[in-house]
Amino acid sequence: MNRPIMDMNNMTNSAVKKVVLAYSGGLDTSVILKWLEDEYECEVVTLTADIGQGDEVEPAREKAKKYGVKEIYIEDLQEEFVGDFVYPMFRANTLYEGEYLLGTAIARPLISKRLIEIAKETGADAVSHGATGKGNDQVRFELGAYALNPDIRIIAPWREWDLNSRQSLLAYAEAAGIAIEQKQATQSPYSMDANLLHISYEGGSLEDPWVEAEDDMWRWSVSPEAAPGKPTYLELGYSKGDIVSINGETLTPAQVLTRLNAEAGANGIGRLDIVENRYVGMKSRGCYETPGGTVMMKAHRAIESITLDREVAHLKDELMPKYASLIYNGYWWSPERKMMQQMIDASQLPVNGEVRVKLYRGAVSVVGRKSASNSLFDQAIVTFEDDQGAYNQIDAEGFIKLNALRMRIAGRL
Repeated sequence: MNRPIMDMNNMTNSAVKKVVLAYSGGLDTSVILKWLEDEYECEVVTLTADIGQGDEVEPAREKAKKYGVKEIYIEDLQEEFVGDFVYPMFRANTLYEGEYLLGTAIARPLISKRLIEIAKETGADAVSHGATGKGNDQVRFELGAYALNPDIRIIAPWREWDLNSRQSLLAYAEAAGIAIEQKQATQSPYSMDANLLHISYEGGSLEDPWVEAEDDMWRWSVSPEAAPGKPTYLELGYSKGDIVSINGETLTPAQVLTRLNAEAGANGIGRLDIVENRYVGMKSRGCYETPGGTVMMKAHRAIESITLDREVAHLKDELMPKYASLIYNGYWWSPERKMMQQMIDASQLPVNGEVRVKLYRGAVSVVGRKSASNSLFDQAIVTFEDDQGAYNQIDAEGFIKLNALRMRIAGRL
C-alpha cells in the first residue's frame, strides 16, 4: 500500500532541524542564511554550484564559515550541466515561444537535484532557495525537489518574510552583522543570472519594454556593429546529435560551450530582447545573451537536415513547443518530459557528421554540412543534370492527381 504524502510545509518551524540552502554568497542568500538560523533555529548546510556563471565561487566558502556553517558544499557542476541538461535540450532544438533558448530554466533542475542529494547525505529535513514569489524559479526549484523527494520540506523565505525591498534587506544585514560589499560604482543595475549557457538581464530600465537596452549592459558579446569585418569559420563534429569536436579537436561538453561562447561573442552573436509569458501568469521583459547556444541551435538543425527522415524531423518540430514549455515551467523531472526525451534521444542515433558555420557581425550562417555514414542527401537523385534514371519524373503525375483528388471533388460542388 502506498503511504500518504505528508504536507511538510504545514509543519511548525521548530520541526526543521537542518536545511540545505542554495547559496551564492551574495547579499540575498547571506541574509537568508542568517534568517533561517534565526527564524527556524536550525542548522544550515550550504550548496554553492559552479555552473559556469563566471564568478569566483570559493569566496562563498569563507563567507559560509564566517556565519558558522559547518557543512559547506562548493561544487564544479559545469560538465554535468552541459552534458546532462544542455545537450539533451538542444537535441530537441528547443525554443520557448519561438525565441528563448531557456538558459535559466535548464539550470534549475540540476541545482534541485544536488539540493536533494545533499539533504540525503547530511540528514537534512528541508531545502531552501532564494527565488522570489513573483518568478518562475520558485516553481522550477520546488517542482524538481518534490519530484525527487516527495516528502521534503521546502522553505522559500521570499514568500514568508517581510523583507520586501532592497533597503529592508540592507537593514537586516547591518543589524545581523552581515558584511555588505560596497561595489556601487561597478554594480549592474539589472537583475542578472548567469551560467555556461547564457546571461539573463531583467529589471532596471528594462521594465519598460519600449526602452532599448544599453549597449554596455551586455557582458559576453560585442555589438554586431563593432564585430570584426572578417568572418570566423568553425567546423563542428557531431555524434548522436551532440557536438564532440570543433575544427577537429575533441572537446568535452563544457569545453565546447566555452569555446563557442568566446567565438560567437567576439562576432556579436547571441543577443536577444523579448517579452515572455511567465508560468505564474505575468508578462516579463528579459534580455538574454546566449552566444554559444545560438550557434548550437543553427548547426544542429543543419546536421539534422541531411541525417533525419522527413517525418521524424517534422514530428520533432511538432513536439518541441510542448517539450520547451515543460522545461520553462519546471517539469524537467516529470514523467512526460522523460518519455519525450527517450524519443528525442532515439531520433539522434543517425545525427552524425560535420557542420561548417560562418560567424559574421551578429549572424550565424551554415555554409556546409556532411555525414559520411548517415546522410540521406542523394546527389544522384536531386541533380538537375542527367540522373541516369535514378528518379522517374513520370511518377509525379499520379502522385499529384491522387493528392489533388479531394480538392477536385470539392471544387466541382
